[in-house]
Amino acid sequence: MRAICPYIEGMSTDPAASDMDTSNGPLTSFSQCHVGILSQLQAFEELPVLQAAAVRARTVAAQTLSLFREAVFVHHADEENELFPAVLRSAVAGPEADKVRAIIRRLTEEHRMIEARWKSLEPAVRAVAKASASDLDTAAVQELAQAYTAHARFEEEQFLPLAQTILSRNGNHMEALGLSLHLRHAPQPMAHI
Repeated sequence: MRAICPYIEGMSTDPAASDMDTSNGPLTSFSQCHVGILSQLQAFEELPVLQAAAVRARTVAAQTLSLFREAVFVHHADEENELFPAVLRSAVAGPEADKVRAIIRRLTEEHRMIEARWKSLEPAVRAVAKASASDLDTAAVQELAQAYTAHARFEEEQFLPLAQTILSRNGNHMEALGLSLHLRHAPQPMAHI
Protein backbone atom coordinates (compact mmCIF):
# COMPACT_ATOMS: atom_id res chain seq x y z
CA MET A 1 0.00 0.00 0.00
CA ARG A 2 1.32 3.45 -0.96
CA ALA A 3 2.08 5.81 1.92
CA ILE A 4 -0.15 8.87 2.24
CA CYS A 5 2.95 11.07 2.49
CA PRO A 6 5.92 9.57 0.66
CA TYR A 7 8.11 12.38 2.03
CA ILE A 8 8.02 10.88 5.52
CA GLU A 9 8.77 7.31 4.44
CA GLY A 10 11.81 6.13 6.30
CA MET A 11 11.50 8.88 8.91
CA SER A 12 11.74 7.41 12.37
CA THR A 13 8.79 8.00 14.66
CA ASP A 14 8.59 7.63 18.38
CA PRO A 15 6.54 4.76 19.92
CA ALA A 16 3.73 7.15 20.89
CA ALA A 17 3.31 8.12 17.26
CA SER A 18 3.08 4.42 16.33
CA ASP A 19 0.31 4.01 18.87
CA MET A 20 -1.51 6.96 17.32
CA ASP A 21 -1.24 5.31 13.92
CA THR A 22 -3.37 2.41 15.04
CA SER A 23 -5.92 4.48 16.92
CA ASN A 24 -6.40 7.36 14.46
CA GLY A 25 -5.41 5.59 11.25
CA PRO A 26 -5.00 7.82 8.24
CA LEU A 27 -5.37 11.09 10.16
CA THR A 28 -2.09 10.43 11.98
CA SER A 29 -0.37 9.89 8.65
CA PHE A 30 -1.61 13.29 7.48
CA SER A 31 -0.33 14.85 10.70
CA GLN A 32 3.07 13.18 10.38
CA CYS A 33 3.25 14.35 6.78
CA HIS A 34 2.77 17.93 8.01
CA VAL A 35 5.61 17.44 10.49
CA GLY A 36 7.94 16.35 7.67
CA ILE A 37 6.82 19.13 5.35
CA LEU A 38 7.13 21.82 8.02
CA SER A 39 10.55 20.55 9.02
CA GLN A 40 11.80 20.78 5.44
CA LEU A 41 10.22 24.21 5.00
CA GLN A 42 12.13 25.43 8.07
CA ALA A 43 15.33 24.27 6.41
CA PHE A 44 14.17 25.90 3.15
CA GLU A 45 13.81 29.25 4.94
CA GLU A 46 17.55 29.10 5.66
CA LEU A 47 18.37 28.65 1.97
CA PRO A 48 18.82 32.37 1.09
CA VAL A 49 21.27 32.80 3.98
CA LEU A 50 23.10 29.61 3.05
CA GLN A 51 23.19 30.66 -0.59
CA ALA A 52 24.57 34.08 0.35
CA ALA A 53 27.20 32.39 2.53
CA ALA A 54 28.13 30.06 -0.34
CA VAL A 55 28.49 33.00 -2.73
CA ARG A 56 30.59 34.86 -0.14
CA ALA A 57 32.77 31.77 0.36
CA ARG A 58 33.42 31.49 -3.40
CA THR A 59 34.19 35.22 -3.62
CA VAL A 60 36.59 35.20 -0.66
CA ALA A 61 38.31 32.07 -1.99
CA ALA A 62 38.76 33.62 -5.46
CA GLN A 63 40.04 36.87 -3.96
CA THR A 64 42.48 34.97 -1.75
CA LEU A 65 43.82 33.04 -4.73
CA SER A 66 44.40 36.36 -6.51
CA LEU A 67 45.91 37.89 -3.37
CA PHE A 68 48.62 35.27 -3.14
CA ARG A 69 49.26 35.10 -6.88
CA GLU A 70 49.22 38.84 -7.59
CA ALA A 71 50.25 40.43 -4.29
CA VAL A 72 51.88 38.21 -1.68
CA PHE A 73 54.38 36.40 -3.93
CA VAL A 74 55.16 39.61 -5.85
CA HIS A 75 55.57 41.53 -2.60
CA HIS A 76 57.96 38.91 -1.22
CA ALA A 77 59.98 38.96 -4.45
CA ASP A 78 60.15 42.78 -4.40
CA GLU A 79 61.42 42.75 -0.85
CA GLU A 80 63.97 40.00 -1.41
CA ASN A 81 65.25 41.25 -4.78
CA GLU A 82 65.06 45.01 -4.29
CA LEU A 83 64.40 46.27 -0.76
CA PHE A 84 66.52 43.90 1.30
CA PRO A 85 69.64 44.22 -0.89
CA ALA A 86 69.25 48.02 -1.07
CA VAL A 87 69.06 48.33 2.72
CA LEU A 88 71.96 45.94 3.23
CA ARG A 89 74.13 47.81 0.69
CA SER A 90 73.40 51.12 2.45
CA ALA A 91 73.83 49.83 6.02
CA VAL A 92 76.91 50.87 7.94
CA ALA A 93 79.35 47.98 8.35
CA GLY A 94 79.38 46.45 11.81
CA PRO A 95 76.44 46.17 14.22
CA GLU A 96 73.98 47.96 11.91
CA ALA A 97 74.73 45.69 8.94
CA ASP A 98 74.67 42.63 11.24
CA LYS A 99 71.23 43.67 12.53
CA VAL A 100 69.97 44.18 8.98
CA ARG A 101 71.28 40.74 7.93
CA ALA A 102 69.59 39.07 10.92
CA ILE A 103 66.26 40.76 10.23
CA ILE A 104 66.46 39.96 6.51
CA ARG A 105 67.22 36.33 7.33
CA ARG A 106 64.20 36.16 9.63
CA LEU A 107 61.87 37.87 7.15
CA THR A 108 63.01 35.65 4.29
CA GLU A 109 62.50 32.50 6.38
CA GLU A 110 59.02 33.75 7.25
CA HIS A 111 58.30 34.31 3.55
CA ARG A 112 59.17 30.68 2.80
CA MET A 113 57.10 29.42 5.73
CA ILE A 114 54.06 31.51 4.73
CA GLU A 115 54.39 30.42 1.10
CA ALA A 116 54.64 26.75 2.12
CA ARG A 117 51.55 27.05 4.30
CA TRP A 118 49.70 28.69 1.43
CA LYS A 119 50.75 25.96 -1.02
CA SER A 120 49.27 23.33 1.30
CA LEU A 121 45.97 25.27 1.55
CA GLU A 122 45.74 26.41 -2.07
CA PRO A 123 44.05 23.27 -3.52
CA ALA A 124 41.24 23.43 -0.95
CA VAL A 125 40.80 27.19 -1.47
CA ARG A 126 40.69 26.60 -5.23
CA ALA A 127 37.94 24.00 -4.69
CA VAL A 128 35.92 26.48 -2.60
CA ALA A 129 36.30 29.09 -5.36
CA LYS A 130 34.81 26.57 -7.80
CA ALA A 131 31.98 25.68 -5.36
CA SER A 132 33.34 22.16 -5.00
CA ALA A 133 33.41 20.17 -1.81
CA SER A 134 36.53 20.94 0.16
CA ASP A 135 38.11 19.98 3.45
CA LEU A 136 39.50 23.40 4.25
CA ASP A 137 41.46 23.09 7.49
CA THR A 138 40.20 25.84 9.79
CA ALA A 139 43.23 25.65 12.06
CA ALA A 140 45.63 25.89 9.10
CA VAL A 141 43.76 28.92 7.73
CA GLN A 142 43.98 30.64 11.12
CA GLU A 143 47.66 29.74 11.50
CA LEU A 144 48.47 31.23 8.09
CA ALA A 145 46.55 34.43 8.81
CA GLN A 146 48.17 34.77 12.23
CA ALA A 147 51.65 34.03 10.85
CA TYR A 148 51.28 36.67 8.16
CA THR A 149 49.89 39.19 10.64
CA ALA A 150 52.86 38.66 12.97
CA HIS A 151 55.27 38.84 10.01
CA ALA A 152 53.78 42.11 8.73
CA ARG A 153 53.72 43.61 12.23
CA PHE A 154 57.39 42.77 12.83
CA GLU A 155 58.36 44.16 9.45
CA GLU A 156 56.34 47.35 9.99
CA GLU A 157 57.66 47.92 13.51
CA GLN A 158 61.27 46.76 13.17
CA PHE A 159 62.54 46.56 9.61
CA LEU A 160 60.79 49.35 7.71
CA PRO A 161 61.71 52.10 10.21
CA LEU A 162 65.32 50.86 10.14
CA ALA A 163 65.23 50.75 6.33
CA GLN A 164 63.85 54.31 6.27
CA THR A 165 66.68 55.51 8.52
CA ILE A 166 69.35 53.73 6.48
CA LEU A 167 68.09 54.66 3.01
CA SER A 168 67.32 58.26 3.99
CA ARG A 169 70.97 58.98 4.72
CA ASN A 170 71.53 59.25 0.99
CA GLY A 171 68.63 60.43 -1.18
CA ASN A 172 70.15 58.63 -4.16
CA HIS A 173 69.70 55.28 -2.42
CA MET A 174 65.96 55.84 -1.88
CA GLU A 175 65.57 57.08 -5.46
CA ALA A 176 67.48 54.08 -6.80
CA LEU A 177 65.16 51.74 -4.91
CA GLY A 178 62.10 53.56 -6.28
CA LEU A 179 63.43 53.38 -9.83
CA SER A 180 64.34 49.73 -9.46
CA LEU A 181 60.83 48.88 -8.24
CA HIS A 182 59.28 50.96 -11.02
CA LEU A 183 61.32 49.17 -13.69
CA ARG A 184 60.51 45.82 -12.13
CA HIS A 185 56.77 46.46 -12.48
CA ALA A 186 56.69 48.50 -15.67
CA PRO A 187 54.85 46.86 -18.56
CA GLN A 188 57.30 45.18 -20.87
CA PRO A 189 57.22 46.28 -24.52
CA MET A 190 55.94 43.65 -26.89
CA ALA A 191 58.57 42.18 -29.16
CA HIS A 192 57.96 42.81 -32.84
CA ILE A 193 58.02 39.76 -35.02
